[in-house]
Amino acid sequence: MLKKIKNTLELVKFSHTIFVLPFALSAFLLAFYDKYPADFGTPFFYYKIIWIIVALVSGRSGAMAFNRIIDRKIDAKNKRTVNRTLPKGELTTLYSLVFGVISYSVLIFAAYELNFICFILSPFVIAFVTFYSYTKRFTFFSHLVLGISMALGPIGTWLAVTGSLNYKILILGLAVVFWGMGFDILYAVMDYDFDVANGLFSIPAKFGIKNGIITSRIFHLLALICLTSLYFIFNLNFLYIIGIILVIGFFAYEHYLVYKSLDNIDMAFFTMNGYISITFFIFIFISVIYANFYLK
Repeated sequence: MLKKIKNTLELVKFSHTIFVLPFALSAFLLAFYDKYPADFGTPFFYYKIIWIIVALVSGRSGAMAFNRIIDRKIDAKNKRTVNRTLPKGELTTLYSLVFGVISYSVLIFAAYELNFICFILSPFVIAFVTFYSYTKRFTFFSHLVLGISMALGPIGTWLAVTGSLNYKILILGLAVVFWGMGFDILYAVMDYDFDVANGLFSIPAKFGIKNGIITSRIFHLLALICLTSLYFIFNLNFLYIIGIILVIGFFAYEHYLVYKSLDNIDMAFFTMNGYISITFFIFIFISVIYANFYLK
């Protein structure tokens, strides 16, 4: 049983939840800060955050399970991915399919608990994030589809809290789109030879590794511009600026690692992007708490 649990967590790369979840939780805090500042710490606050976390974790788990199923034959041919759970036979395709369907069902139920509009939109979200797994077979815009899929987390969180959308959360969503595109392009560099040989699409495979890295830098610069603009959009305080300075440092170090050696992409992808998302959330948290409790 323990081995089955371990293999299931590996199937969906549960540890990578740390990439998107902090941005979604940041959107949650910003939604209360902007719309319901008096409701911090109320039952409404905790009810929303519990079901939002359930929705985010189950939705991501379902998307990853279907990604592994859809890509299982490709993964079996790629030296970098041949040791994943499905190619190694540690889990069956049927088990993964059932797990994915259950995960998506939990997402739909969580969306129902949050509000009606989230419930209605949840099948479309499921369709879109599942569609991503097919995109690298026919377009190098696969990075954009992934970025949008990731941005649905914070955007959906805001919608779950407020019941509506506005430009403020779309700026955070756009930041996540650019961030996700940037690091996914770097990740695709590791599969450059395999993608070219097997007719798979990515920006590095289409335009070359050097141009891919330059494109990644541009997208990350755009992400930083969006994140910095949130200071003005939400009227945040100096604590947020400290966080953004740290985030800029992590972005810079990520690209320094790649500049130094392509062998550092693993570290740049996993470690630095984890630091970026967690740091952003921490400073959103302390900035909002400081404004909501100390300044008042």
